[in-house]
Amino acid sequence: MDKNLKKTKLQVVVLAAGHGQRMKNSELPKVLVSLNGQPMIKHLLDAIALAKVCESVMIVVGQKANQVKAALGKNYTYITQPEQLGTGHAVAATKSLLIDRAENVMVLYGDHPCLSADTIKKIADMHLKSNAVLTMATVSVSDFNDWRTVYNDFGRILRNQQGKIEGIIEKKDATSEQLKITEVNPSFFCFQAKWLWQNLDKLTNTNYQQEYYLTDLVGIAFKQGIEPVAVLVDPVEALGVNMSEQLEILSKVGF
Repeated sequence: MDKNLKKTKLQVVVLAAGHGQRMKNSELPKVLVSLNGQPMIKHLLDAIALAKVCESVMIVVGQKANQVKAALGKNYTYITQPEQLGTGHAVAATKSLLIDRAENVMVLYGDHPCLSADTIKKIADMHLKSNAVLTMATVSVSDFNDWRTVYNDFGRILRNQQGKIEGIIEKKDATSEQLKITEVNPSFFCFQAKWLWQNLDKLTNTNYQQEYYLTDLVGIAFKQGIEPVAVLVDPVEALGVNMSEQLEILSKVGF
């Protein structure tokens, strides 16, 4: 644990424990795959630094933790997630260190290199100024063709008849009707920390992948009468990389 970690209004947590088994270089942790001459995650970390939303980034690492630490250096706080049991489980790994230190927690992903400093700051500012319990990014696309095929794998945003967000359904758990929804979830979140720690334990793994999804907190919030604050993000900025073919998509859109 980092005893020097200061109390902070907002702490950014970057999830970086993925194996990268669907990348061509499976020996390398996914976030260290090279993109434009540097590890994929470094693009995101540079954007966070430019956004100036927190003093020090916390990175959740997995079984190849030493490789990630060696590549990124000592300017970050690292938390190890020994087993990869889902995004909710990864964030839970930070609880003991952050519970008395952070008032709000922003969760981002090391395999999303296109996110800009301006958008990171916009999400953080919206969250803090609105005093929201939960702030989330959403992406709207016209269809899932061409470079937008990436978004076909994203969770769909579920809205009720009043247009309020009531949950997120992952692709593998979605019905054929839900798969037609073109508003998707890039998984950029800000939470009031107190609410986050109180509700993480409510996550279950009763889904196709048997993982604890952080995204299920949106449905939990809705049932509690909490309306998430939504921030629309440019589709190009929310592009993620899960397989080597998606690196080629980034070059298509000029990244």
